[in-house]
Amino acid sequence: MQSHFLIITGMSGAGKTQVVRTLEDLNYFCIDNLPATLIPKFAELCRQTSEKKVALVVDIRGGRFFNKLIDVLDEMEASGQKYELLFLSADDPCLVRRYKETRRRHPLGERTSLLSNIQHEREILEPLKKRATYIIDTSNSSSAQLRNQVQELVGESNAKAKMGIIIRSFGFKYGLPLDSDLVLDVRFLPNPFYVEELRPLTGNDQPIQDFLLRCEQTNTYLQLEENLLDYLIPQYINEGKAQLVISVGCTGGQHRSVFIANKLYEHFRTQGYNVEITHREITGKK
Repeated sequence: MQSHFLIITGMSGAGKTQVVRTLEDLNYFCIDNLPATLIPKFAELCRQTSEKKVALVVDIRGGRFFNKLIDVLDEMEASGQKYELLFLSADDPCLVRRYKETRRRHPLGERTSLLSNIQHEREILEPLKKRATYIIDTSNSSSAQLRNQVQELVGESNAKAKMGIIIRSFGFKYGLPLDSDLVLDVRFLPNPFYVEELRPLTGNDQPIQDFLLRCEQTNTYLQLEENLLDYLIPQYINEGKAQLVISVGCTGGQHRSVFIANKLYEHFRTQGYNVEITHREITGKK
């Protein structure tokens, strides 16, 4: 099976960096600013390895190497190497504004003005634009909108499968997990620690589960929390978030937090999300 080659080019400031970040989240192997003359050798290397999703950014920053890109594309076609060419564009006022906001120098910085550099680059890229498999104009696109366009373009439109949810139980007395996006405090639930025969067990054990499920607060809380997260997570996805870390804490991280974390894991897994779970105080990983 051949590697899926996506070559990204286009106007400087049109969003190539955002595209690469999106593709990396989709498990593409990405290389930025690769000299065009190295593409055939790199393609051959990928054929000898297990890399099946590859994205290369080749643009005007490559200087004289960039001028060889059309010849390289012809060579790839002649050798039977399949590729897709994504061209990113934006109108002149948008590109000028972006450069003013970032205060970065245009790659063709030797010319007399920013606008003349942009217009000259557009002329240079016109032959590549005509060969493009896909053209995305980012003039009026937010980062989240561009991310969604790229996901649809490469056939990764299942947002639930792409959103990585990590659920972690922990004990507050050992400190908050530093990478948490959301922290749920379940210390208000009845504590099995004070039941002597339950104390040595964890939230993974059936007696702890039975004890907590007999409490009305537990069932009410689970329903409310699942409803809230069902609302929040699609909003995060729409804003381009690729991973969400939900930390569930009780006092010691052995009973209540483990049980609630397990319930949330089951809830999201049945909905088709890419979800993982860890129990920090049980595994000893802090």
